[in-house]
Amino acid sequence: MKSRNILAIAALAAFSATAAGARDEIRIVGSSTVFPFSTAVAEQFGKKTDFATPVVEATGSGGGLKLFCSGVGAEHPDIANSSRRMKKKEFDLCQSNGVTDIIEVKIGFDGIVIGNAIDSPAYDLTRQDIYKALATEVTQYGRTTENAFGNWSEVNPSLPAQPIEVLGPPPTSGTRDAFEELAMQAGARDAGLDKAAAKKVTVRSDGAYIEAGENDNLIVSKLEADPAKLGVFGFSFLDQNADRIKGAKVEGVEPTFDNIASGDYPVSRDLWFYVKKAHIGVIPGIAEYMTEFLDEDAIGEDGYAVEKGLIPLEEDELEQFQSAVTDLTVMTGEEELH
Repeated sequence: MKSRNILAIAALAAFSATAAGARDEIRIVGSSTVFPFSTAVAEQFGKKTDFATPVVEATGSGGGLKLFCSGVGAEHPDIANSSRRMKKKEFDLCQSNGVTDIIEVKIGFDGIVIGNAIDSPAYDLTRQDIYKALATEVTQYGRTTENAFGNWSEVNPSLPAQPIEVLGPPPTSGTRDAFEELAMQAGARDAGLDKAAAKKVTVRSDGAYIEAGENDNLIVSKLEADPAKLGVFGFSFLDQNADRIKGAKVEGVEPTFDNIASGDYPVSRDLWFYVKKAHIGVIPGIAEYMTEFLDEDAIGEDGYAVEKGLIPLEEDELEQFQSAVTDLTVMTGEEELH
């Protein structure tokens, strides 16, 4: 470990000495859900300043944080977007690779939508319905068996007699992580499993859940092409495609901006980005980009990112993260990471 830290310090010193001439644009990776908001900020940043427009890639939250935590230097990303909070194991990976000073910024909230084509049957799901439809194994009447449900109406007679075919993101996606935790594991607890057993719930691999990559726009197109299928994606994609797709109710609550903002919609999560402090002042414009992202004009109540479907922070929480950006406050390792 000591030799690894020495190498990390040496790499950081070399980076600081040489990287300013190695790359002029900020490189951002991560969540496909945060991607449209980050892209909007990057474009605005490029127009308003003399800095190059940042390059934003949608790699998924897990994939982006893996790249982010791989090291310090111009060959590594400066910022990682995430549709969930960084995990403890990711924080530890960063530390072990010399990414020791990380600035954590919450930008707002998002709902996870289960939707289908605009002309398809309407769904009103409980989280227990979602668990029973998509878990590898289900527990009923005190017995746990391999999931044999083929139609939604078998899960719940009030649901349409349609085959269970759900397009969704892969395991590297923060949307997938949050969907499993907030919908499936919560549904498992509603079905009687204890917390430890619910955390072990996994998604079916028999064709009922179909991994459709990190591109939520592709899921939207596939739903239009096959009205029998449902899809899992962030609220912003519903908001931007309301003429093409609709969201199912969950626990009787529609996935609307107001319902997510109020906390009434049960499948919602925080959105974040992470910044390497070591890259600030070396790769041009990182501090200024963070300031633009946390500006009221971007993520305030009437901000341009909010117009794209971002659910804004309360004013006091926004001010908290604005201060973190101004002061370049780094994570301590004492945060509640899972």
